[in-house]
Amino acid sequence: MVPLMVLIAYGLLGLPLAAATLPLYVHIPNYYAVDLGLGLAAVGGAMFLMRIWDVVTDPLIGILSDRIGGRYGRRRWWVGMGIPVAMLGGWMIFRPPLGADITYLVVAGLVLHLGWTMVMLPYQAWGAELSRDYNTRNRIAAAREMFVIAGTLVAGGLVAMAASPADRGHALGIVGLFLAIGLPLSAIPLFWKVPDPQIAAVTAKVSWRQGLSVMVGNRPFRRLLLAWVLNGIANGLPATLFLLFVENIVGAPQQSGLFLLTYFLVAVVGMPVWLWIARKFGKHRTWCIAMIWACGWFALAPLIGVGDGGLYLALCIGTGFALGADLALPPSMQADVVDVDTAALTKAGGGAARTGVYFALWGMATKLSLALAVGIAFPLLDWAGFQANSLETSGETALVLLYGFVPIVFKAGAIAVMWHFPLSLNDQEALKARIEGVG
Repeated sequence: MVPLMVLIAYGLLGLPLAAATLPLYVHIPNYYAVDLGLGLAAVGGAMFLMRIWDVVTDPLIGILSDRIGGRYGRRRWWVGMGIPVAMLGGWMIFRPPLGADITYLVVAGLVLHLGWTMVMLPYQAWGAELSRDYNTRNRIAAAREMFVIAGTLVAGGLVAMAASPADRGHALGIVGLFLAIGLPLSAIPLFWKVPDPQIAAVTAKVSWRQGLSVMVGNRPFRRLLLAWVLNGIANGLPATLFLLFVENIVGAPQQSGLFLLTYFLVAVVGMPVWLWIARKFGKHRTWCIAMIWACGWFALAPLIGVGDGGLYLALCIGTGFALGADLALPPSMQADVVDVDTAALTKAGGGAARTGVYFALWGMATKLSLALAVGIAFPLLDWAGFQANSLETSGETALVLLYGFVPIVFKAGAIAVMWHFPLSLNDQEALKARIEGVG
């Protein structure tokens, strides 16, 4: 059992990490392209280059953080090394000097994304390694994600400050300051209170071919990753289309803040409920139940029209409740599937956990699902002839279907993949015994 104070100390770093994410992807492109006059094409190319940089750095940092560490542990060392890099990159990109050009944006973005990866991947792997207990892992993931939600709410307030171009630069400067102060302050209890589990020495190392074969043969990981991508697209579509739906279908853009706040607050309320259910029925079945619950609420989307703010608020409450399971249970299951890999490597004589590599792949899948959501939504809306804030309604049906119906299809696919997921409490206990040399 991980003590409550350790859970809080671990989760706290998620707050500043999440607080900067929304402004980075929502306001930074427009700020540099329009307010600083760098142009949409140039800024779009810079943002694309940052994504390509992630594809390189994610697996690299994942591998290195599994293999290299200092006297105070592997994960603590990498998070400590990454925080100054992330602080520098955040300060640069959120507080640009006068005359900042596209080269400045590219350099600042690459520095920030490198620091982000150096912090985030070891941080997530650290949580997965805090316990091998099936249910305790739920509490660890939930502690982190509750602070992530809190950071997202902080970001929502900062985004509100940046509603007009005149205020955008000031608000983004506050984000940079918050990041510079919040990252080191939240790292203090993490380094002080949270143990960084030592990995036992390995008597023999498997070859890279054997290691790759074990990873490819990890069937629970493949299934979980596929379900995560499908559900990520399902969640990414309404997130991408949220403002368009509120403005053009509900007709209440002034209430968008209320809808978002409700959505995330209900997720916090729902998280302990889903954890309780998971103790009774297992993680994968509980996650499936949560996705089925969300599908029922998304089915309300075609019934919503102009003036139906109350009905849309109910949809936000229902889907927000399911979000609590989405945030807590899949990362906990990710820690379990790493045990499959570790047990197989232990049998082959090279049993050091490759948690960082697995979470790097997990992070890349997350980014892929978000990119696919945008890549699906906007071209189809354009093809359907949708025009925002227009009297022309020919594309509104497409907007409603993409917001409410298509997510149900993707969630149904994720449910089909996960319903008979081959890793239960008993399976994980057996894996734990093998890894620890008991079974």
